Amino acid sequence: MFEGKSLLDLLQIGGFTMYILLFCSVVSLTVIIERLIVFRKKSRTGRVAFMEKLADALSRDDLDGAGALCAGENSPLSNVALAGIAMQGKTGEKIGNSMDRQISVEIQGLERSLSVLGTIGSTVVYVGLFGTVIGIINSFQQIAQSAGGGGMDTVISGIAEALICTATGILVAVPAVFAYNLLTKSVENFTTDMELVASETCDLLKRD
Repeated sequence: MFEGKSLLDLLQIGGFTMYILLFCSVVSLTVIIERLIVFRKKSRTGRVAFMEKLADALSRDDLDGAGALCAGENSPLSNVALAGIAMQGKTGEKIGNSMDRQISVEIQGLERSLSVLGTIGSTVVYVGLFGTVIGIINSFQQIAQSAGGGGMDTVISGIAEALICTATGILVAVPAVFAYNLLTKSVENFTTDMELVASETCDLLKRD
């Protein structure tokens, strides 16, 4: 039934709902690509290697070198450590609080736009179902208004065309949900690493 039809033809068959789904797919793809690029850049700093360099600098009381190391890395892990180094000389509680605040800031940045992706993944299927229901209603209305009733062929044809909205909704939802879960797990991994860096840095700064 849909052989040889272009994207514009399919959009017209599905009605206005298909344009909503197309918009959601573009937004979803944009968020996924942008977040993957950001996460890739921020994950270049390995926690173990970074902490070895930081511990070496702090063991020599080289605060300037430690600060330069953190500034050069420019990652969530180094930003957390830098927040602690900036509080050197303060109590352990103040150092820890400073790094905890920085962790919250970094998490907020990592989670940017993920709520949009999660919303699209959880609602776009229902948008497709809505378009299908509207399409089926229109099909039956056309059958009722036609003189001959149209028969089963008309019913089946109308339902088949209406179901394109549901199929498109699922097509948009699956990668959005998959990417949302993957990126959320990445944020959790970043959070664990930042908490470990904060704990280790606090110990290094408080050493006797």
